[in-house]
Amino acid sequence: MNHRLFRKVKEYMDRYHMIAPGDTVVAGVSGGADSVCLFLILCKVAEEMGFRLVVAHVNHRIRPEAAEDAAYVRELCDRKGIPFVLYEEDVKAYAKSGRLSEEEAGRRIRYKAFEETLEKFGAGSGNCSGTEETAKRGKIAVAHNANDRAETMLFHLFRGTGLTGAGGIKPVRGNVIRPLLCVQREEIEEYLGEKGISFCIDRTNLEDTYTRNRIRNHILPFAEKEICTGVVAHMCGAADMFLEADAYIRRQAEKACGDCMLETGREKAVLDIAHLKEEEPLIRRQILLQCLERMTEGRKDITSVHMEGLEELLWKQGNKQLSMPYGLKAKKEYGHLILCCEDGREMEPSVEIGISLPDSSGQMLEVEVPGLGVVELTIFSKEKIPSFFDNSEIISRKTYTKWLNCDRITKSLVFRTREKGDYLTINKELSKKKLKNYMIEEKIPKEERENLYVLADGSHIIWVPGYRISEYYKITEETKHILKVQVRGGL
Repeated sequence: MNHRLFRKVKEYMDRYHMIAPGDTVVAGVSGGADSVCLFLILCKVAEEMGFRLVVAHVNHRIRPEAAEDAAYVRELCDRKGIPFVLYEEDVKAYAKSGRLSEEEAGRRIRYKAFEETLEKFGAGSGNCSGTEETAKRGKIAVAHNANDRAETMLFHLFRGTGLTGAGGIKPVRGNVIRPLLCVQREEIEEYLGEKGISFCIDRTNLEDTYTRNRIRNHILPFAEKEICTGVVAHMCGAADMFLEADAYIRRQAEKACGDCMLETGREKAVLDIAHLKEEEPLIRRQILLQCLERMTEGRKDITSVHMEGLEELLWKQGNKQLSMPYGLKAKKEYGHLILCCEDGREMEPSVEIGISLPDSSGQMLEVEVPGLGVVELTIFSKEKIPSFFDNSEIISRKTYTKWLNCDRITKSLVFRTREKGDYLTINKELSKKKLKNYMIEEKIPKEERENLYVLADGSHIIWVPGYRISEYYKITEETKHILKVQVRGGL
């Protein structure tokens, strides 16, 4: 065993109290370098601590070699005498039915498999020592490393985030633990190389299909080479400080809630505006966030735009109100700020249809979009159609067929209803116009404005179906990849 690597990981696990004697630990092992390293270290730690280790492997049925990966992981487990559980799921079909990106669909399937495995093996039926109560405890170990954390940190910062997002991936979140978050990918591969241990390679990680892959394959290597050596370690050190600061601010906000909070619960929160205004802006913002977290069981769709709206609401004169995600609304009434469910609607996020673009040129992706039907998306390399700019049949002016500059799509591509902060670029100078103002100018009825699904790249609207595309995403002479978006049966 690589004692230096083992000690480093073991000390990290102890620091965050990841595993206790008597636990059942389900390790997600894909067969890649990170998960193989995680498996070997957990086997060693299990010998020392006395917890039960189980391996879960998920075949996403995307890559032809996926069955070989599963067989390799099964063989690893057989050698060590570790229980192995195989899950097979058609991720593409799951993504399509759930209107999710393949990346998000795969993540949900994996964690569902891990939870099911933990439920099956974590009921105190193993050979662990400890009381019945401790034997029922369970953890899910995943193989994120320091590089993954740095990539996630940059991803959040580029999209806009607070302290929580700037902290990247957490070492412990609920029953999920990440023992390898303290070591870099190079250390892991070096360890496996020294031991002559093979591992599977997922070729899709080398492609630039996903934003995270672009950060991994281009931005971080450039920063390491051209800006400063040791960037991953430096970023992870900063991430730790961000998480510590976030935890401190949360504790201070909890204390301040006593003066501000008049009523709190799953359905409604009432705060005293006068006391709320006396708090420091950072604490005030955290109080509001924690109220929203309790009411929504998370805050994925709560953005800085919504928080700025709440801040404005506090200081406006008179009684006002503001619509929020998850069917919530904020009302200012007689010195109170009331957060509640709007018109009896359940607090669920609006349906957001994530899009994982096709991997290869000419391959078509189909998504079902409310109000539009089936939308077909196809990527082309311009070099394969050199007559593109001279062919009027290719550059379609039809209302429901659009050709877009795929090179400029940098965030999570989605079909969704409009949100506060959405905008388009409207001319060659790339002047911005609020989506709301554009819709009003186009005399789109209010009810249609609320329900119309638009194609978005973050807050930048690429296409308003039936109307126009944003100038920024139009094809230029420099365009290398072209995205065709067509509503099936549309003109």
